[in-house]
Amino acid sequence: MVFHPLQRINHFQNHYELTRKDLLVKNLKRVKRQLERSGNVESQREAELYDFWAATFVLPHEYGMFLEEFKRTPGGRWIMKPVGKAQGRGIFLFEKLSDISEWKRDASWKGDGGMQAKTADTYIVQKYVESPLLLGGKKFDLRLYALVTSFSPLTFWIYRAGFARFSHTRYSQSKGEMDNLFMHLTNASVQKSADDYNERLGSKWPLHSLKMFLISKFGQEAVDRLFLAIQSLITRSLLAVQSTIIQDRHCFELYGYDVLIDSALKPWLIEVNASPSLTGDSDADYALKANLIQHTLDVVDLERRREGDELHVGGFDLIWSNGSAVPNAKPNGYSSYLGCTFETMDVPERK
Repeated sequence: MVFHPLQRINHFQNHYELTRKDLLVKNLKRVKRQLERSGNVESQREAELYDFWAATFVLPHEYGMFLEEFKRTPGGRWIMKPVGKAQGRGIFLFEKLSDISEWKRDASWKGDGGMQAKTADTYIVQKYVESPLLLGGKKFDLRLYALVTSFSPLTFWIYRAGFARFSHTRYSQSKGEMDNLFMHLTNASVQKSADDYNERLGSKWPLHSLKMFLISKFGQEAVDRLFLAIQSLITRSLLAVQSTIIQDRHCFELYGYDVLIDSALKPWLIEVNASPSLTGDSDADYALKANLIQHTLDVVDLERRREGDELHVGGFDLIWSNGSAVPNAKPNGYSSYLGCTFETMDVPERK
């Protein structure tokens, strides 16, 4: 297929190398392994920074390795996620191997101690982060946005705005609450299905408000380290796939990053979403999404209005350009623009 010079596609051909749960983990592990084996001190240090995802295995293929890790860390809690589903469908928590017996019945044993799928879906099994940071007693995660305009050379932007998504129910580590997805998951689709969900109040909080609250509680230095670590997490995930994703100058892609913060203020990557929801379910959410869409188009610049050397466009900040990191300007004393304010356009009220 031949595209007109001004045509743009909002996905890269094999974006699933980043956005499919199993392939994302495979690529992150591969890069970390390469860095560890390089023998270079600097690469070894870089490998240590690839620690932003919990122990993860792809089932049934890596069942043997999962079993070893499960036995090595007894008493831990794990979470199973189907690779091909979204909006929290098919997710469950477990502590004992007997808890996944139903899943195992859909697969057959191989002689090497692993498993070979017959009719079972591919899952990832992940060590559950049992000490999440709580606000108001509730678990939350962050939805953030990264816009890639090229993978070769890597060029991407991060959006300053985003939001925290809260669980519907106060968090508890009680075994009796393991099946309570309103407590353990923050997906909007899951929370909206609760009988007493209040659509007017919703379950989201703007990223800027969250950042200011965290600063008041933990201090600016600690929160600055946290947000820089989140930006670093996004950067390293994209570096991990830059040589794998097929480059096409007609393509760009907006990714939705889901990040969990634990009680020690360490960020954990949950997943990366292709086609993140652009539907506004409140006035504030609608305004955020409308600005996000407009600013994405401003960066892509189909009308060629940009000069080409901008570091900031709307709510987007250029983080990596032509294969190199952009020097950080330390906005207002922060190491990352994430959660900072920016000039927004007036958005008509929702209808």
